Amino acid sequence: MKIVIITETFLPATDGVVTRLTHAIDYMLDCGHEVVIYAPEMEDMPIQYKEALIIPFKAVWFPFYRYRPWAIPTTDIQKQLAIDEPDIVHSVNPVGFAAAGIHYAVKMDIPLVASFHTNVPQYLSYYHLDVLSPVIWSYLRHWHNLAAANMVTSQAMYDLLADNAIENLVILPKGVDLDQRDPKFYSEHMRERLTADPKRDKLLLFVGRVAAEKEIDSLLPWLEQRDDVNLAIVGDGPEKEALEEKFAHLPVTFTGFLHGEELSAAYASADAFIFPSVSETLGLVITEAMASGLPVIAAESAPTKEQIKHLENGLIYQQGDKESLDQCLALLDQEEVVKNIVAKGQDYAQQFSWENASRAMVAVYESALEKQKKVE
Repeated sequence: MKIVIITETFLPATDGVVTRLTHAIDYMLDCGHEVVIYAPEMEDMPIQYKEALIIPFKAVWFPFYRYRPWAIPTTDIQKQLAIDEPDIVHSVNPVGFAAAGIHYAVKMDIPLVASFHTNVPQYLSYYHLDVLSPVIWSYLRHWHNLAAANMVTSQAMYDLLADNAIENLVILPKGVDLDQRDPKFYSEHMRERLTADPKRDKLLLFVGRVAAEKEIDSLLPWLEQRDDVNLAIVGDGPEKEALEEKFAHLPVTFTGFLHGEELSAAYASADAFIFPSVSETLGLVITEAMASGLPVIAAESAPTKEQIKHLENGLIYQQGDKESLDQCLALLDQEEVVKNIVAKGQDYAQQFSWENASRAMVAVYESALEKQKKVE
């Protein structure tokens, strides 16, 4: 089949959505499907991802989120759909540009699915726009309920969308690249690179977009009262400069984005992985850290509790509670406890693959096509 993916974010951006999409496209191409991606125009944007053509759409930058551009929803989407004549359209995070993709797919009677990867209503609170949350839910409900299926990445998000009257929900399994996330990538050189103060013996790792909703700054008061912890932040984003200033007096290393074996080595060379956000829809990095042999210390939220059983395959703390986080850190000194958590974390990660996750996405496409045929 010919698939058009309309997404608010794609290469050269680096985030969980792009990770999932690129693996899914790999699978689709291997299965003989034709894929075209519509995405915001960015500097250094490739014209193709493997055999999949990338169509750039004119984009603008917003001052409140300077990390990436936002494509303008215009009739150019309709014109391009008329050229491509897809069998199905996948609208990824339909907020602006991708929501317009839904509008034109419906108008042109093209089978349509959507997916929800970013909890925009909750993210509004980080930008002091909480008052808009009910309006945003109404807006999202309108667009998502035009789709034959709405894919979500966790049971927590399934429940959240169902509570907000969004229908036709399907949970996609997560994926992890077990060839690239493995303890064998441990590197003393990388550990030294990530360690700001060698006198401190614990190295915590964060990997992800450096944005307000990742809540990295929630670690600041806790880190200020520790004398044994280094923190390494791998990633980039709109809050990087502000956080560099906030953490300047502390042993915190900001590496920017790492890729390939450097990223594999970063994952494998820390003592534990820290996940401070309570607003994630999933957190693919949790499984990646487990596969890399790290104990994961995550702030309690519905999606983290879905993946982590405290003291079994990871550790859960209460965000903002220094004592709760201290208790998790103390467990890192107990060799048998850590060994058990790491082993069970790796067992958990071994259940997942990008092939299975991508196969599930294609199955949703095929189901939507069948549904359309029955209507006709």
